[in-house]
Amino acid sequence: MITVNLYYKGKDGAAKAFADEMEASGIADSIRAEEGNLRYQYFIPMNDSETVLLIDSWKDQAAIDAHHASPMMKQLAELREKYDLHMTVERFISDEYEADKKFIRS
Repeated sequence: MITVNLYYKGKDGAAKAFADEMEASGIADSIRAEEGNLRYQYFIPMNDSETVLLIDSWKDQAAIDAHHASPMMKQLAELREKYDLHMTVERFISDEYEADKKFIRS
């Protein structure tokens, strides 16, 4: 699994308005329905109300590539422009480490 954390930063509530429009317009649900998407979820950091974090997880790189080639990417780019957002990105490849499980309360 590949997880991409995207931090959308704006001013005067723009990042939250962007995430709200992504949800209300159905674009977020369309992305969640794409083959290989495992998670697409927005969060607002408690100490930074002008940032929205998107946690976006995919089965593999091929699924991400297909998503990037989809028509939704144009819609996303237009909304980012509309709200004048800037982004930073972190990318992670998951691994299962058995020793960590003893610290996880299920």
